[in-house]
Amino acid sequence: MFKPIAIATAVSGTLDILFAMILTLAFGREIPNMLRFVASGPFPSATGMGTSGAILGLVVHFALMAIMAAVYMMVARHRPHFLAKPLQWGIMYGLATYFVMNWVVVPLRFHPPLPPKPISIATQLFAHIVLVGIPMAYIAARYLKPRATR
Repeated sequence: MFKPIAIATAVSGTLDILFAMILTLAFGREIPNMLRFVASGPFPSATGMGTSGAILGLVVHFALMAIMAAVYMMVARHRPHFLAKPLQWGIMYGLATYFVMNWVVVPLRFHPPLPPKPISIATQLFAHIVLVGIPMAYIAARYLKPRATR
């Protein structure tokens, strides 16, 4: 179980943070500031921590991704239909992670105005479905299917 969680964390976490970095640059912002903001979720003082705050942001990002990957792998292990249809369940899980992060976790910590702006909804849905949910589902299907069906 450790291997698929680690691989899903690395793949989805890397795809998602690269996308966040591209968006950050596209909106004329600085990547270290974005990473410090990520870290400020659980560590409010991270915004003033310089390079260490940015590194902490990466750690927080990958820790959240590991939680998402572990949840998916644990559920998929006990629900074989998740493994049989990874595209379908990856999309569903991406939607679920989008709603949990953007309508529960982030609002509880940062109190952004709801509903989010359309561009935010579009970019976050893309990230959570295409870069997080779908890769996790395919990794689960690859590593958790019984050997006879691989």
